[in-house]
Amino acid sequence: MIKTWLLVAALVLGAGSLAWAQEAKLPLVDEAAGDASWLQFKKRLQTAIDKRDKQFLLSILDKDVRNQGVKDRGVAQFRRQWELDTADSPVWRELQVALQLGSAYLTRDKGPREVCVPYVLGKWPPDFHPFENGVIVTRETIVQAEPSSASASLGVLAYDIVRVEDWEIDDKSAAKQKWVRIKFRNRDGYVPEEHIRSPIEQAACFVKSGSAWRMTAFAPAGGE
Repeated sequence: MIKTWLLVAALVLGAGSLAWAQEAKLPLVDEAAGDASWLQFKKRLQTAIDKRDKQFLLSILDKDVRNQGVKDRGVAQFRRQWELDTADSPVWRELQVALQLGSAYLTRDKGPREVCVPYVLGKWPPDFHPFENGVIVTRETIVQAEPSSASASLGVLAYDIVRVEDWEIDDKSAAKQKWVRIKFRNRDGYVPEEHIRSPIEQAACFVKSGSAWRMTAFAPAGGE
């Protein structure tokens, strides 16, 4: 789940130590769910994802859409970054996951209010360093003693903010499952990578213009 640029961002921007030892939760929210036009747009976007409808996706991009790097703006860069002209572009999978993880409103500087998915970017608490922590994004995640579902269970987490030691660990067996090593009760524990999200991982953001919506960003927080 975690991308190379997330690790690079930590090195470039610096990862000073803020409070992380305290316990905290970040429950899933869907702040835009009360906007009928958003729900209609979201349903249309989901259909486009299912059909790999490249033309629809391109049609909703803002001309200055924010991409991976600070200076990487625009539709052409979006198209290159996500290899949109290839049959297996990762954009469809990543958008699918993002849309399933709630939404939160976010206003940057003096810009317009955006709806961002997943909710993590808009709701991340400032007391937790974004490069050193992640949030469990499921109602129940078993923490394993080793990177294997066959290992002993250390406990259960639900929407907890946790200290992350390593974002990508291979399964101890030959399974394709990837794991994230976290600190759990002062020891190492492992959770499936799809059950945890970083606040600087890519988020898709949208702005309402009249009755229509346009995508203003699909980028990691450190790259916007």
